[in-house]
Amino acid sequence: MQAFWVSLLFVALAEMGDKTQLVALMFATRYRASVVLAAVFAATLAVHLFSVALGEAAGLALPIFWINLLAGVAFVVFGLWTLRGDTLGEHGEKPARYGPFLTVAGTFFLAELGDKTMLTTVTIASKEQSFIGVWLGSTLGMVLADGLAIVVGQVLGRRIPERTVKVVAATVFLAAGLWTLIAAFRP
Repeated sequence: MQAFWVSLLFVALAEMGDKTQLVALMFATRYRASVVLAAVFAATLAVHLFSVALGEAAGLALPIFWINLLAGVAFVVFGLWTLRGDTLGEHGEKPARYGPFLTVAGTFFLAELGDKTMLTTVTIASKEQSFIGVWLGSTLGMVLADGLAIVVGQVLGRRIPERTVKVVAATVFLAAGLWTLIAAFRP
C-alpha cells in the first residue's frame, strides 16, 4: 500500500507544470473534458506499465545502496527539472486526423516517453518493488494532476500561477532526494 501512495504523490507532483500536463490543458480547450481525461488515462496506463516493468527489473539487478543513491540523485534532478520547467512546443499545432480520443491519447503517449513522470515511475518502481501498487499509484497520480489541468483549461484559464506550482513540487522532490541520499549512506 505504501508503494501506491508514494507513487501517487510523487508522480502527481512531477506532473505539475510538466509538458504533458500542458498538453492535457491545451486539449481541454479544444475537446470535451471527458474525452481528454479518458485518453490521458489510457495513454498513462500503457506508458506506466512499461515504466514499472523497467523499474522493477532495475531494482532486482542493483543492490539497495545503488538504488537509494540513484533514486536520491534522480529526485534531486527531478526537482531541478521541475524548477526549469517544460514547454508545450509543437504538440498543440497538429490537426486532429484520427478523432479527439486517438489524437489526445497518441500525443500524450508520445510526449510521456522519456518524460520526468515516466522516469519518476521507473525510479519509484526500482525502489519499492511493488508492481501493481506503483503502476496504479503512478497512473492515478498522473490522471489526477492532468484532471486538474483539464479543469483549469476549461474553467479557470490562466489564473493559477504556474511558477508557484512548480516551486512547491520542486521543493518536495529536492527534499525527498536529499532524504533518500542520506538514507543511502546510513549504516
